[in-house]
Amino acid sequence: MIYSTGQDWLGSNRKRVLLFGMSGLGKTYLSNMLRASNDWFHYSIDYRIGTRYMGELIADNFKREAMKVPFLRELLLSDSVYIGSNITFDNLSPLSTYLGKPGSETRGGLPFDTYMRRQNEHRAAEIASLLDTPHFITRSEEIYRLPHFVCDSGGSICEVVDPDDPNDPVLSALERHLLMVWIKGSDAHTAELVRRFDRAPKPMYYQPEFLDKAWLAYRMEKGLIEEQVDPDDFIRWTYARALAHRQPRYEAMARRGITVTAEEVSEIRNPAGFDALIARAIDRRTEDRTDRKEA
Repeated sequence: MIYSTGQDWLGSNRKRVLLFGMSGLGKTYLSNMLRASNDWFHYSIDYRIGTRYMGELIADNFKREAMKVPFLRELLLSDSVYIGSNITFDNLSPLSTYLGKPGSETRGGLPFDTYMRRQNEHRAAEIASLLDTPHFITRSEEIYRLPHFVCDSGGSICEVVDPDDPNDPVLSALERHLLMVWIKGSDAHTAELVRRFDRAPKPMYYQPEFLDKAWLAYRMEKGLIEEQVDPDDFIRWTYARALAHRQPRYEAMARRGITVTAEEVSEIRNPAGFDALIARAIDRRTEDRTDRKEA
């Protein structure tokens, strides 16, 4: 790790962290809080994906739908209107809408082949955005003169890397430059995330092998062909399984860094509290490793 002790972290004038874990546990909350202090640069992986790497795909999808409306078609063909994505750190709906959900097109779903193509586009974009992190660290220092840097990763980071490979190129690049911080949720958090998702199911990225198995298992269990699949029902069915699939992958990633709990994160109100939390977690990791060696 780039900080050996809690005191190293507290005394550093160039703090760099990458937050990872399930969506909804506080990554963006912490990142926004740190950015508001005017000492931290907030690099959002999802924002980078939706602007730099998939912005054109998202806008073209909007235009494709607009071309189905005669009034808008005429305006588009004459360059009389502009259609673009208004994606922000706090509103990633344009990206989610583009990813879509597989299933019956009459219920708003996508053909599975189209859905998988968009999933693969997201995978490539997420890897590229993660590998852009060192570049943004440099930008944050040279252009904005901000001493500290927080990378707000997407919940799917564990799906685009191999956590068990010590030479994984993405993770190796990240840990050379940042402290990896896993925000770990409890079973209660997982249950709440599932309930929240059930109320408002949203598209998300899945590992291809996991998704292929889920798509087949769901249709076999329900006795449905592709055109009969309710897109919302499928992603609800898949979500809890995806969380269980991701948990050991997050845990493996955390061996490269430190772990804090969602309960600890919920108590943080300012950057000083965040610094103290990270320092405790670094020392806690050191103590745990010492205890294991002595045992």
